[in-house]
Amino acid sequence: MSTPVEEQDAVRGWWRDAVVYQIYLRSFADGNGDGIGDIAGIRARLSYLRGLGVDALWINPWYPSPMADGGYDVADYRGIEPVFGTTEEAFALIEEAHALGLRVLLDIVPNHTSDQHPWFRAALASPPGSPERGRYHFRAGRGPDGELPPNDWRSVFGGPAWTRTPDGEWYLHLFDAGQPDLNWADERVHAEFESILRFWFDRGVDGFRIDVAHGLAKSESMPDIGLAEGDPLPPPGRPGHPHWDLDEVHEIYRAWRKIADSYPDPRVFVAEAWVFDAPHRLARYVRSDELHTAFNFDFLRIPWDADALRQTIDDSIGAVTAVGAPATWVLSNHDVVRHVSRLGRPFIPGAFQLVDLPPIETLDRQLGVRRARAAALLMFALPGGAYVYQGDELGLWEIEDLPEDTLQDPTWVRSGHTDRGRDGSRVPLPWSGTAPPFGFSPEGTSAQPWLPQPADFATVTVELQERDPDSMLGLYRQALALRRAHAELGDGELNWLPSAPGVLAFSRGSGFSCWVNLSPASVPLPPGAEVLLASGPLPTDGTLPVDVAVWLDASADTRPS
Repeated sequence: MSTPVEEQDAVRGWWRDAVVYQIYLRSFADGNGDGIGDIAGIRARLSYLRGLGVDALWINPWYPSPMADGGYDVADYRGIEPVFGTTEEAFALIEEAHALGLRVLLDIVPNHTSDQHPWFRAALASPPGSPERGRYHFRAGRGPDGELPPNDWRSVFGGPAWTRTPDGEWYLHLFDAGQPDLNWADERVHAEFESILRFWFDRGVDGFRIDVAHGLAKSESMPDIGLAEGDPLPPPGRPGHPHWDLDEVHEIYRAWRKIADSYPDPRVFVAEAWVFDAPHRLARYVRSDELHTAFNFDFLRIPWDADALRQTIDDSIGAVTAVGAPATWVLSNHDVVRHVSRLGRPFIPGAFQLVDLPPIETLDRQLGVRRARAAALLMFALPGGAYVYQGDELGLWEIEDLPEDTLQDPTWVRSGHTDRGRDGSRVPLPWSGTAPPFGFSPEGTSAQPWLPQPADFATVTVELQERDPDSMLGLYRQALALRRAHAELGDGELNWLPSAPGVLAFSRGSGFSCWVNLSPASVPLPPGAEVLLASGPLPTDGTLPVDVAVWLDASADTRPS
């Protein structure tokens, strides 16, 4: 007998307009009371996710790991980290999610392994030039005694991208030293990851988010980039970059796509690909014989400006439509500052405000929440799919005052305690109650959450917001229900409507339209349309206030005669 999830439209492709909920496992829900989120916590909250109205879950890495980088340092790609649960629990979660009509996507980390992975341990135990070292990037150093790194490449987390081994060779790690980069020029690496894909696909997993999808291939000559100490990292995929967005990555994904398509219910991929000259180069990842979707990071990092947003939306849709793929929108994730805190601050041209923000004194959280509500309706009305990071639906903000002794992101250490890293977006969710742990852990347990929760989480718990239809949670539930009910939404075309300066207005299909006011003053709405949903209160004079979005229905049965 088929399950509800298997009965979805397989011809068109469920993934083309799916709303996917990202679960940062350590911070979603703690089922056993140790202060760390786990698989039991997810299973206990599946009904909440079904009620939210999402179509699928993306679970951040749950594999065995020393946790040098929150699980993105994988020691065994076919197992489950004991802190999170067991393989039996993982398989049960997949079955239970499917029974509720929820697809399950996992995270795969193909750019690097943990330094505790059997392959890397064998490499360290083997001599220079050995086959065991060929699966990674080992090189002799520069200088009279090889005491200098092989080149000037830098870690994304700060510091050099090379660490020296006791025998004098150096190994490459574009992230933490505990995350040695794999050598994708070695066929054994290809074969291993194709086997890993099949392992999880055979157990019912519906697809994968690919970590650092743009980074697998490296220039064989490994030339210097030309960085001096303290220089900012160049953008991924800039022309001539030796380790980001090289053409060779596309051959890898063509092979993966064949595996995904070999299943009766084809599996899917979404790429985390940070590229230069996006969206043109991003579209190369979603050609018909490669990956299915890719995160649209241009949309995530654009300022709250109508002209800039419209240009980004047009460019993004145009680029992926040209290769037959849908757009995939996202506002926040576990690697960037939460968008309530970004949108509540002034935008500084040229600043990378996904991680670097103006001073906390410039934050207007109420403004950020108001804009975040409008941004959610904008995103859900756009053609294609969307990703919701856990806590987006609660209006959570970046926690910027975590005590230094609680910070765990490797960026904090590798930057010499100058960059606080990404922990502020990873604080455990508030489910209920008026004090920590806010229902994150079972009642009566004494363990504290792995990152401390602020006292004012008491104002945004799930329990509290479920009683208020006008809350952020209420807005998300209403929006996703309407998105399911209106055939115009999801995959399809967008048509811009005439509007005042600073206003985004577009139609989807024959009757639905979305209006977002980013101007400094209220603007009139078109008369005669039914208001389906608004991100904030609407006055009775038929105008749309500043920083408010509205969905309208002007279909024949609602238009005035």
